[in-house]
Amino acid sequence: MNQVAGIVLAAGAGVRYGRPKALVELHGELLVERAVRTLREAGADPVVVVVGARADEVRARAALDDALFVRNAEWASGMGSSLRAGLMGLISCRAAAVLVLPVDMPGITPAAVRRVAELSTPDVLAAASFDGVRGHPVLLGRAHWAGVATAASGDQGARTYLRDHPPVLVACDDVASGADVDRPEDLPG
Repeated sequence: MNQVAGIVLAAGAGVRYGRPKALVELHGELLVERAVRTLREAGADPVVVVVGARADEVRARAALDDALFVRNAEWASGMGSSLRAGLMGLISCRAAAVLVLPVDMPGITPAAVRRVAELSTPDVLAAASFDGVRGHPVLLGRAHWAGVATAASGDQGARTYLRDHPPVLVACDDVASGADVDRPEDLPG
């Protein structure tokens, strides 16, 4: 498998949740810590954490070892700007591809991430799927980074690019949950 990097999208304010989801705790661990750990345990290196809302508090509270922090000054414009910032933070690394994981998906496991990462090449576009529906993580080969960055806008992230360049779907139903956390009642038990 080629070297694969990771991006955790953790810049949002979590308006529906009531606070930034990066700072939400689940089983004694912040969601941002969990996302970084999940990517690392699956072999992603380096891992970039894109922060925005309450960025200083996230950096101060989260134990993220040697994760690279990228501050997205335009975080309020949506996930697209965070994805662009994360990709820019990886320009100098030699990874063939990057795994993108939003902070609010605590049901994603290292096993699911590894399954998607196995397809890592510079030309790959792949994504975990749950019940046949594309989910996360999304694997973006380096050859697609510029196109994804150009297409990423608002809360769409890579959605427009992936609509025009369909990724290989990797079934992960048996090893993970693709549910995201929008409100406190969405947190798994």
